[in-house]
Amino acid sequence: MSTINIAIDGPAGAGKSTIAKMVSAKLGYIYVDTGALYRTIALYITENNIADEDIEKALPAADVSLRFVDGTQRVYLGDRDVSGLIRTPEISMAASRTSAIPAVREYLFDTQQKIARENNVIMDGRDIGTVVLPNADVKIFLTASAEERANRRYKELAEKPDCPSYEEILSDIIKRDEQDMNRAVSPLKQADDAVLVDTTKLDLETSAEEIIRIIREKTE
Repeated sequence: MSTINIAIDGPAGAGKSTIAKMVSAKLGYIYVDTGALYRTIALYITENNIADEDIEKALPAADVSLRFVDGTQRVYLGDRDVSGLIRTPEISMAASRTSAIPAVREYLFDTQQKIARENNVIMDGRDIGTVVLPNADVKIFLTASAEERANRRYKELAEKPDCPSYEEILSDIIKRDEQDMNRAVSPLKQADDAVLVDTTKLDLETSAEEIIRIIREKTE
């Protein structure tokens, strides 16, 4: 029996992960957060002070894996659950930089495709519909204005004592967009056959419902 693969791409802070989790739970698919894999590589590189020129030969020792615990995806570095450690602004910027390195993308490419071959998945990232799953059954490009994405991230971090200012978050998002769209390897862009979904004026529930509608329309 063939599997159904859903690719969701879009810029940082568009709500891809949160919305993809909601949709996968409602449809009974496995959610694959590819950004978590890149963040984990960035954490590994940062913690071990690995220079860019040494990254390729250091990758085999990284031992990055996804595990599904009680239906929730957790990401591991060796035997250590690093799901919380990879969500800092520092690791976000490091992940954008390291994800542009061809050796890193090649290292994680096989892992992502194997999961998609064996399961009905919703996979989100920057180049899922264009590179990782070019034959996905449904492709969605999820976006929102930079200002709205910064506002959402600020609200998310507001309770933390070291929360950056809205202006700092907006600056980081604009910088991240620039990096992701202009990198030489697998830049962020909308696939020709992807459906554009702009969530600037939509809440999470409405965004999830719209994506479910698109998926059902294209797969049923």
